[in-house]
Amino acid sequence: MAGKISISITDEHAAVLQEAVGSGAYASSSEVVREALREWRARRVVGQLWDEGLASGRCDPGTTMADIKREARRRRSVS
Repeated sequence: MAGKISISITDEHAAVLQEAVGSGAYASSSEVVREALREWRARRVVGQLWDEGLASGRCDPGTTMADIKREARRRRSVS
């Protein structure tokens, strides 16, 4: 479902939008904003996962990246 909202942006941001569309990389300002929102959401998710990783504490000495990936895959298959 697509909805319409109105936002106010600075002249500088408006110029960035116009430049992105003018370059041919995007068909519309809406495409630029949608991509920016997707990237913003992805950064938030990565930041949350980073914080959770730090909060989980240190791993046992000798744990390898392969061990960590194996455990992550195991947890993903269980949930």
